[in-house]
Amino acid sequence: MSQPSQQEVIMAEDGSRKPAAAGIEPVLEAKGLSQGQIVRKRFLGHSGAIIGLVVFAFIFVLAFTSVGYLGIPGWWKYTHEQVSPLVNDGVPTLSLWPLAWGEHPFGQDRIGRDLFAMTMRGAQQSITIMIVIGLIAGLIGVVVGAISGYFRGWAEAILMRVTDVIIIIPALLLAAVMAQLAGRRDQGSWFASFTSTNGVLALGIFLGLISWVALARLMRGEFLSLREREFVDAARISGASNARIIFKHILPNAVGVLIVNVTLTMSAAILTETALSYLGVGVKAPDTSLGLLISQNQQAFATRPWLFWYPGMFIVLICLSINFIGDGLRDAFDPRQKKFNAKKAIDHGGPAVQSSAVTALDGPDHGESRNDSPGTDGFRPGGPADGTQGK
Repeated sequence: MSQPSQQEVIMAEDGSRKPAAAGIEPVLEAKGLSQGQIVRKRFLGHSGAIIGLVVFAFIFVLAFTSVGYLGIPGWWKYTHEQVSPLVNDGVPTLSLWPLAWGEHPFGQDRIGRDLFAMTMRGAQQSITIMIVIGLIAGLIGVVVGAISGYFRGWAEAILMRVTDVIIIIPALLLAAVMAQLAGRRDQGSWFASFTSTNGVLALGIFLGLISWVALARLMRGEFLSLREREFVDAARISGASNARIIFKHILPNAVGVLIVNVTLTMSAAILTETALSYLGVGVKAPDTSLGLLISQNQQAFATRPWLFWYPGMFIVLICLSINFIGDGLRDAFDPRQKKFNAKKAIDHGGPAVQSSAVTALDGPDHGESRNDSPGTDGFRPGGPADGTQGK
């Protein structure tokens, strides 16, 4: 019985290694777990997302419990409008070592208002606007993207042209127009009345109405892809209505794209609100926001820099935490983002996987030189086809 050639041995070894190396981690990760459990496991394994979630939860609880919200009193003794005598010339009384909170931990502005209360109120307004924008942009983006991607035809053409028009209009220009209309209270319009009494809610609704275009395009692409899948054909053949197919079959499979992009839209909303308030077309006094605090105290940067430190720090922390949460959700919902763990694969795959990992890391010439050593039957890979050694 003839012995197998060296080429046949190599091909047999490679064929036995690849399935083990390629399939170890997905099988181990998904074994006995539902899709929701897999997503939760991946998200909890993302350290940046967990840190961002903890930081955002801390800011949320601190902002909404310290100075109160919607008439519910908070535990902090000052409000964002209350004026008190200057303590220590308005310098922050917070001390890290030895740890001391003091009377005004973030300091006071020039007229004696407590900066901690103003910063917490500004964080409340920024988070409220962020949530309103996320809800409105998510709802409109899903509806527009689903209709245009599923029905195609004239519905897609009209909705996508409307989307193109909204994309090219600068948000700052639209916000300036809205602020001008809101300021014309003498006309007694319903718009002026609503914005004067619900400024933060009106700003969030307005920004949400122009922030859905990117999500609509992404959802349209997802629906264009998913509508051609076999489970959609099966649902259509079974007599399911278009609404049921969209919301019960296609949308659950696109929820990863939806959640991730809504999260990133909310992060961008914080910066948009900050920019609008800084330019004077966002939240107006006597209310306040983080961007408005920076705008009002920009002349005191050289003499009272702490008036910028804390509002700016909260803006950065909120944006970073939301971005980290979105990054963790993206990795959790998209299996293609899963990183290959070579150590775990070697531990579970044994010598065959270890040899395969070494070969992949060190290249095809690691160890024995296969192209330079003749085979047992005189065949050398890369040599003449007749099996001779060649010169």
